[in-house]
Amino acid sequence: MREICFDTETTGLNAKEGDRIIELGAVEIVNLLPTGREFHRLIYPERAVSADTVRITGITDKMLAGKPVFSDPSVHQEFLDFIGDAPLVAHNAEFDRGFINEEFRRIGLPELSKDRFVDTLAIAKNKYPGASATLDALCKRFDISLASRDVHTAVVDSQLLAAVYLELQGGREHSFVFEDEVDEETKKQVKRIPLPQRPNKLPSLITAEENEAHLKFVDTLGDAPKWKQYFS
Repeated sequence: MREICFDTETTGLNAKEGDRIIELGAVEIVNLLPTGREFHRLIYPERAVSADTVRITGITDKMLAGKPVFSDPSVHQEFLDFIGDAPLVAHNAEFDRGFINEEFRRIGLPELSKDRFVDTLAIAKNKYPGASATLDALCKRFDISLASRDVHTAVVDSQLLAAVYLELQGGREHSFVFEDEVDEETKKQVKRIPLPQRPNKLPSLITAEENEAHLKFVDTLGDAPKWKQYFS
């Protein structure tokens, strides 16, 4: 199943009052796992960026000068080509949907329908009632590293959202499928990210006497154990 996790950064909080999108990021996932395909654009909003946005995102008016406007095909059309007809996963989806649809309205494109969106904020609030359901809080709950998130940026937030969405759907166990149940194209698309190795080996739980007794027993087997051919 192909889905798109995406996020927007904006000049302010109210699309209906003229705030605009300044950054758009999206991550493709197949069977809940990132494929490595991403979409990212900085966008000139045709208005000033608010001080709060600069503080939260680090994106300034100077950074956006010379970037394409949303109506440029390199932004809106390439975004539409990237998402295709896939479901769209967002955190507080109505906020992002409102901004995307307001931008589409300005250039005469049809809105993205509400039933196409999956809202991870609503899922989290339903699953963990009373607990904080911000993206940061969910990353901490699921032990997802926030090292890459010194400021809020759309593509980093989309990557974190993909990891959170996987956990909200049951974690890696939910996404596991047997090899013979996956078509070859999906195998090529899905990128499984290996977990980091433990920096230090765990100490042995057997005593020196137990280890010595084990080695003596192995010696009685001669060359029978196959591993002895490689590690003798």
